[in-house]
Amino acid sequence: MDKVNRRTFLKEMGVVTTTAVLAAGGGAGRVLAAELDDRPVSEPAAEFAATGERYDVIVVGGGVSGAVAGIASARQGARTLIVEKMGFLGGMLTAGGVGPMMTFHAGERQVVRGIAGEVVERLKAMGGSPGHIVDTTGYTYTVTPFDAELLKHVLETMFCEAGGVLLYHSMLAGVRREGDRIAAIRVLTKSGEQEFTAHTFVDASGDGDLAARSGVDFQLGRESDNLCQPVTMNMKMRQVNIARVKECVRRDPADFLEVNVALLDKATRLSLGGFVKEFEQGRRDGELSFSRECVLFFETNNPGEVIVNTTRIQKVNPTDAAELSRAETEGRRQALELYRFMQKRLPGFEAAVLVSTGPNLGVRESRKIKGRYILQAQDLLDRVAFDDEIACGGYPIDVHSPDGEGTQTKKLPYGAVYGIPYRSLLAREITNLITVGRCISATSEACAAVRVSPIAMAIGQAGGTAGAMAVLSSCQPTELPAGELRQALRKQGAYLR
Repeated sequence: MDKVNRRTFLKEMGVVTTTAVLAAGGGAGRVLAAELDDRPVSEPAAEFAATGERYDVIVVGGGVSGAVAGIASARQGARTLIVEKMGFLGGMLTAGGVGPMMTFHAGERQVVRGIAGEVVERLKAMGGSPGHIVDTTGYTYTVTPFDAELLKHVLETMFCEAGGVLLYHSMLAGVRREGDRIAAIRVLTKSGEQEFTAHTFVDASGDGDLAARSGVDFQLGRESDNLCQPVTMNMKMRQVNIARVKECVRRDPADFLEVNVALLDKATRLSLGGFVKEFEQGRRDGELSFSRECVLFFETNNPGEVIVNTTRIQKVNPTDAAELSRAETEGRRQALELYRFMQKRLPGFEAAVLVSTGPNLGVRESRKIKGRYILQAQDLLDRVAFDDEIACGGYPIDVHSPDGEGTQTKKLPYGAVYGIPYRSLLAREITNLITVGRCISATSEACAAVRVSPIAMAIGQAGGTAGAMAVLSSCQPTELPAGELRQALRKQGAYLR
């Protein structure tokens, strides 16, 4: 469909309802997707932003939630811009060294589907993921290892196929608000400061930057003292002897807090938390200077390559540039310290090679808006069925202590599914703003469950679809009937109860 004339086209075609438009699901994008194998991998059909252009939907932040929001919006025919500070999409999964994705499932049932599921299928087709495999730690149901470089390509290709517009190396600099609407945003780019206008804005910044700059009320960290969950500098290592590590688990399972021995050979990639005694000895001997229960690592798509998720920097405000800068430096120091310790003390890591750190810190929590509904931890535990449910998940409540030892977990019964309401994506103060990802309206404890990447992608699909629907209906996102949104998401393959 010609993007310039689509509104005229829709009127001439006599479209009856918004849902009827969205049921088509962006036909042009699907044709291009079918032709993907015939095109050179290095030549996605990309379009790039120019100063002062007006868009239907602008997404601030190109992490997985923002990327999926952009894909969903563009596939509905909305002229969509993603503003991203890095030179690629994927956020924490590609710029923070986070992996694997966990979890798409609740028991045997896959509850995150739609665009997120398509991302995994494309990765599998390119040899970039083994797909969903059993979580050998036993913490959750499945994990989904992936190749971070291929994920960058898949997300970018899907967005460009849909006709989306990219603006990389750019950060939000300011907001022009008119009454209860965002009229425009100012973006600091390599070309200088630029202003962009849109009908609808999506905050996918992770930290709620757009919402905060627009005057939206928010909660930083936990409610009692504003402390956020600790940040982590992940690192990637290769040439790990996985077979030898498994031998250690079988020989001394008590040394491995987070592994289910019965599942050890049921997955093609290893996820493990252990070497408890070695870690404690390392702290006593002064080889390790930070606190953690064990060494936690996950094998990636590439056999023998692992992501080590073990460093811990507490009492950091991820929205404060000075604190974040100090934490980045401390994170790299801890990562190098840990690498030397693992290579020296842990069986299977003797020949391991450090590939990378980060490159950015992994952030678990910062701002959450105080929206039209604040999602509670008890809502998840009670599996409340919201009338405006737009995404589902089955990941447990997973709180890394902001100021003490350990991780507090609240698990649901096996196979239990919870939902996220559309109202939690909507600010009270602004009518044309949608939030997606971990900055949605939720308590600190509820955020500890819904912050994970598969659920963030499901939320992103809902937010991007809602943004496009609001444009095509000439209404504000706050006026959009939740029933129509749910119907559109189901037609796109999303799972809803």
